Amino acid sequence: MTIDRTVWQGRVDTGEAGPTLRLHQVLRDYDVSQVAGGAVVLGFCSDEGVRRNHGRQGAVAGPDMLRRALASLPVQGTPAVFDGGNIVCADGRLEAAQAALGHRVAEVLAAGARPVVLGGGHEIAYGTFLGVAEHFGDRLRDEPILILNFDAHFDLRAQPTASSGTPFWQISQWLAGHQAPFRYACLGVSRYSNTDALFERAAALQVTYWLDDAMLAHHLSQMCERLEAMLDPVSHVYLTIDMDVLPGEKAPGVSAPAAHGVALEVVEALIGVVRRSGKLRVADIAEYNPTYDRDGLTARVGARLLHPLITQFQD
Repeated sequence: MTIDRTVWQGRVDTGEAGPTLRLHQVLRDYDVSQVAGGAVVLGFCSDEGVRRNHGRQGAVAGPDMLRRALASLPVQGTPAVFDGGNIVCADGRLEAAQAALGHRVAEVLAAGARPVVLGGGHEIAYGTFLGVAEHFGDRLRDEPILILNFDAHFDLRAQPTASSGTPFWQISQWLAGHQAPFRYACLGVSRYSNTDALFERAAALQVTYWLDDAMLAHHLSQMCERLEAMLDPVSHVYLTIDMDVLPGEKAPGVSAPAAHGVALEVVEALIGVVRRSGKLRVADIAEYNPTYDRDGLTARVGARLLHPLITQFQD
């Protein structure tokens, strides 16, 4: 698969001494036989889940805008980074697009690489998980996976039609059907963005959640310790980041901007704990909506969160 170089363009520091490479200069074409040990960027271009959930549409354009924001970021060393292209949700066929994403994620995992998926609405999460499920299968019974979601919303709606509000309910049902534990942690939950019914469902499913107004910077060391304890008993981690976990002034370009949110430095530090655990298998980012972005700020914040996930597997 050939990289779309029109979205991977950026500064070149010709003539400057020392290491000056930027991400667009080290990116490679996707070749499943060559990706082992590297990171593979995938795009999931979908607004369908957000449309079904009655949200603000526009996230379909998110993947390529995030690539543009990533392109000029400097890299340290020579990371192996590949672009595996986009999965496009066409004609409202969300379930087919999620299945296609799952197959691609499974292919990357089987090749010994880490998929990093750019969305798209948070319906991306069920597609990414389908890839995890295809790759690990029944091993998830004895090798539990922690689904770690940075999000203002539980996204646990129990509805017959899939949307951006249902992915973690769908995951819980898949795991239950395969007699595997459902270990779900949602960090940054807003008490004002989730109904009592959703809090009750989270309790019934034994979901671990932290409220946004408790995730303050002066509690960071305790939060890191709590997260390390959460990671200890699991074999794998699937990390998913909904950009609306951040304060609205930091991430205005999302489907549902947060009135409070969690500070960027807190989110970054906690993601670092996950990355250094050695258990991170796949990551994605959701709900970036370029239609409502201001001066590309949200794209730059998203790129900042994605950069270490793509270029540094462990510190």
